[in-house]
Amino acid sequence: MASADLRKELECSVCLNIYTDPVTLKCGHNFCRDCIGRVLDTQERSGGYSCPECRQTFRKLPVLQRNITVRNIVENFLSSQPHQEESGVLCTYCIHTPVPAVISCLMCEASLCDNHLRVHSKSPEHVLCDPTTSLENRKCSVHKELLKYYCTEDSSCICVSCSLAGEHRGHQVETLDEASEVKKKRLRNVLQKLMTEREETEKRVQSLEEHRRKVQGKADDEAERVTVLFRDLRRRLEDLEKRVLSELSRQAEWVYLSLSDKIQQLEIKKEELSRKMEDIEELCNMTDPLTVLQESDTSDLCDTEDGDDEEDRERRDKLLHDGGDLDVVEISHTLHTGLTDIIQLTSGVLGITDILLDVSTASNDLHISDDRKTVSWLLHQNRPETPERFERSQVMSSQSFSSGRHYWEVDIERSGFCRVGMCYPSIDRREGRSGIGDNKKSWGLRRWGFNYYLAIHDSNEIQLSPGVSSNRVRIDLDYEAGRISFHDLCDPIRHLYTFTTTFTEPLHAVLGVWKGCIKISGGGSDLRNLLRYW
Repeated sequence: MASADLRKELECSVCLNIYTDPVTLKCGHNFCRDCIGRVLDTQERSGGYSCPECRQTFRKLPVLQRNITVRNIVENFLSSQPHQEESGVLCTYCIHTPVPAVISCLMCEASLCDNHLRVHSKSPEHVLCDPTTSLENRKCSVHKELLKYYCTEDSSCICVSCSLAGEHRGHQVETLDEASEVKKKRLRNVLQKLMTEREETEKRVQSLEEHRRKVQGKADDEAERVTVLFRDLRRRLEDLEKRVLSELSRQAEWVYLSLSDKIQQLEIKKEELSRKMEDIEELCNMTDPLTVLQESDTSDLCDTEDGDDEEDRERRDKLLHDGGDLDVVEISHTLHTGLTDIIQLTSGVLGITDILLDVSTASNDLHISDDRKTVSWLLHQNRPETPERFERSQVMSSQSFSSGRHYWEVDIERSGFCRVGMCYPSIDRREGRSGIGDNKKSWGLRRWGFNYYLAIHDSNEIQLSPGVSSNRVRIDLDYEAGRISFHDLCDPIRHLYTFTTTFTEPLHAVLGVWKGCIKISGGGSDLRNLLRYW
């Protein structure tokens, strides 16, 4: 059966398009499910139903049976002629019924269906191509001849007349097939490069996604660690609050009972004094002098404290206030001890490190404070020369780190020329290449002036972007990860630079100063200031 005839058999009589989800009525006629559904909905208002094609009537709403056979035929028909459905080009010679074209003839400037293609001329001048509505684009706009050649000099498609007598005469030309193959070859080379670049891009995407997953995993781990830390801190603070409040309550209750006893004694004394006053007033109101004089037991009424001296009154006042008071010192001690324990716990968990400077490593032009926290540039310290001592203006920490995560802070406000960082204990102590960052055994941050910063390792200097706004620098060490990071403690904290390597020795903090002084501190200094209020 010809495709046009088959298409006609597969058309719904309601929408005149190929069936979509075909269904069958009892009379045997097929329709699109949606089409017949709309028809039956309209007929429902008139009280009866009928087939739109044969007019057979039904008393009740007919049951729609899915026609699987017709559906399969429709699917096979559409899959066998995809170009017809996609092109939208109709046969030029099927004037009564629109039939999709399967091919176009450049000579005839017409499109043909299967039936007309069978009777079409087979001569070579009738050039066939995929169905198209732009047949005029296939011919030369000047000579109205088929475009058969390609001018390589002008990069344009031309006809025979163009190449022989037209403006392209004498130019190097190729057939369309030859030129097309050359372009395809060039495009395949480009395609291969693009494929390679896409594969590399995919690898980079995968690598970044893997890194993103690792970062997210690390963030989740850190979030869990922080959650556990704060949960423990809240529990410890709540326990400390309960202890302090319990101590306050205990002392207050003791004071309350003591004062209540004193008050009760004074109330008894007050009642006794009131009784004496009433008796005296009664005697004073008597008019008979004999009765007043003969009244017995009046000696105790006249017994008062008027004769007491000032010392006795002070003693009574002291006894009066001996009911007790809160022991603020004990309460403060409990609070101070509890907060100190919490600070020590926090410092250990967060890696807050209390750094002390090793005087035995300090050069003779550096002064180390008594608390071993501050280093100042000051000449002629007259310390003995030892192998451990730097000849350069530097000093190491007494602590070393061979595992874990640690951080501390350095105040560089009063020094415009300094270096801070970390080093191996095997660093050369002589003047030459012992400077922080001038060798493979140290990593440092150099401040030159007040707005010029360099990250240095093995004499390689990396200039950091300007805008360091703080005078405090934080140094972070993650030994297992092989990272030393520097941060500007502005608000918010700004990352300056991170060195990444594999550590082979323990690490020491190291400071160098050539003007003014710098101070090193643990990251928990702000928390410790809380204790100053107690």
